[in-house]
Amino acid sequence: MPNGAALDGAAPIEVRALSKRYGRVVAVDGVDLTIEAGDVFGYLGPNGAGKTTSLRMMLGLIRPSAGSVRIFGRDPQLSVTALEGVAGFVEAPCFYPYLSGRRNLELCAALDGLHSAVVTRIDEVLDTVGLAERAKDKVRGYSHGMRQRLGIASALLRRPRLLVLDEPTTGLDPAGMRDMRELVRDLATRGITVLLSSHLLAEVDELCNRVAIIRHGRIAYEGSLAELRRTAGLSYRLRTTDDQRAGTILAERGDITHVGTDSGGVLTFKVVDEPVVGDLSRALAHAGAGVLELSPRHATLEDLFFQLTEDGSGAPGDRVAEVAGAAH
Repeated sequence: MPNGAALDGAAPIEVRALSKRYGRVVAVDGVDLTIEAGDVFGYLGPNGAGKTTSLRMMLGLIRPSAGSVRIFGRDPQLSVTALEGVAGFVEAPCFYPYLSGRRNLELCAALDGLHSAVVTRIDEVLDTVGLAERAKDKVRGYSHGMRQRLGIASALLRRPRLLVLDEPTTGLDPAGMRDMRELVRDLATRGITVLLSSHLLAEVDELCNRVAIIRHGRIAYEGSLAELRRTAGLSYRLRTTDDQRAGTILAERGDITHVGTDSGGVLTFKVVDEPVVGDLSRALAHAGAGVLELSPRHATLEDLFFQLTEDGSGAPGDRVAEVAGAAH
């Protein structure tokens, strides 16, 4: 296959055993992940976990120490044409502050050889990101959020199939964050696969269908948010007229796990399937332990993130298994 040739049906990004060493320091350690067409894929990790380093390797900006990256089936280390159909930015986008937003985009288009379509395409992307009315203003007068949107506009000039956004809402006020989320949703509806690196967990929870969580340079979890929550199970609080008897019933049931109490002394437990709770209610009533409170607590992405990334004795694979046993 020629270096720049794409494979039909290949995943937008496929990474296998990706590693990066700086002397004795291992920044990225055997990362495996796959981003499928149509994903809005969240890439999460605490500071220093190897997130930005692995993103740079995925885009061919730095050379891996070991492992492989394929973008639509192509190796970005072998040819710059492997990045055809890919656009975005890692860290903050940069522009000439003394030029207008439109002029900056014209220069970007020229560098990409888009001369024949410059005028109509620039108008289109400026309108998409909501900067049409500020196109003639110099970038030095743009807010941080406007510069972020201009960065996305420059990426959209390439008509990408894969858009990589590294912390696109960092430094934005609440209105700017809302506008950026709406823009990402709009791009996803247009069939663009989005790789979103962010430390804002609520944002990822709202936008993404699949995530990867990196910890100490290794992937602690990759998959759908729905599956991550299912693995974590459902937590419940229970108060009854006879908590001692209720605690005994909980402990005797094989379909209920992690029976305990919270800081207020209220009974807590976990189940995998909601129908178990109905059976439990009937058993409590039959035993004379009247239910005063039976309330669910679904694990948030923040709960799950900290369970997978905070230091513990287990390896990353062990931490995934431990998700089912935490977060009361």
